[in-house]
Amino acid sequence: MDSVSLISAIDVHGHYGVYVQLDKDPLYNQMMTGSAAEVVRRATAVNVGLTIVSPLLALLPRFHADAAVGNDEAARIVAETPGLKQYVVIDPRRPETYAQADAMLQQPQCAGIKLHPEEHGYPIREHAAPLFEFAAARKAVVLTHTSEQNSLCEDFIPWANRFPEVRLILAHIGHGWDGDITHQVRAVQNSQHNNVFADTSSARSIMPGLIEWAVGQIGADRVLFCTDTPLYSTAMHRARINHADLPDADKRLILRDNALRIFGAKLGSVPAQQPPSPR
Repeated sequence: MDSVSLISAIDVHGHYGVYVQLDKDPLYNQMMTGSAAEVVRRATAVNVGLTIVSPLLALLPRFHADAAVGNDEAARIVAETPGLKQYVVIDPRRPETYAQADAMLQQPQCAGIKLHPEEHGYPIREHAAPLFEFAAARKAVVLTHTSEQNSLCEDFIPWANRFPEVRLILAHIGHGWDGDITHQVRAVQNSQHNNVFADTSSARSIMPGLIEWAVGQIGADRVLFCTDTPLYSTAMHRARINHADLPDADKRLILRDNALRIFGAKLGSVPAQQPPSPR
């Protein structure tokens, strides 16, 4: 087994729960569904030691999700499930989700804040001010979906530049509503305080050269390993980084060390190296 495969990875963008989109076939929704236990099983099989999740119940179905109910569910389920940490989901039109975040960010199972302007149906440009003020006051890590019309990467960057206390993760390198695969990387380049990062969770990551191009543009220290589990295959995303055309030192940063630096004590103790569990 090669040395990269032995690294216990940290997946900083996952989910758990029932996937429900009202315009999708039931079989499609079934394929995107996974319990907390199943998420951990898939992660453990490919030596992902920790996954930070938000509950699908807080995000779906589109425009109809109850973030507050999802947050309460996640606080219970994640606390009972070794191998998981939680994002608390804020819907800025729901004041109670701010109150939940204020309380949950003080709990050991909660690692940061999750935003999803597309599923909740609000333009980030109209709600960024209170969100970033809240996160900055708590020196929080914020993971957000990008880059569709409500969640354009460029709409986040002025606020990340104004509030350097916030560590902002832009999801889905290569994803763009207009087919432009550069949105996340260009946004990181336009940030001023080394507090903006991009994650590998897009299906576009299977393109040969995309992850390597991103690292060449912004450095391996600004790229984070993410899978969007259970929507995508954890094993596929792990293999993509294991076999990337990058030095092993860069792979270690992406798979693990960047997350440890960005989240710090929020992650607790994550074993540095361990072989995958037998299948």
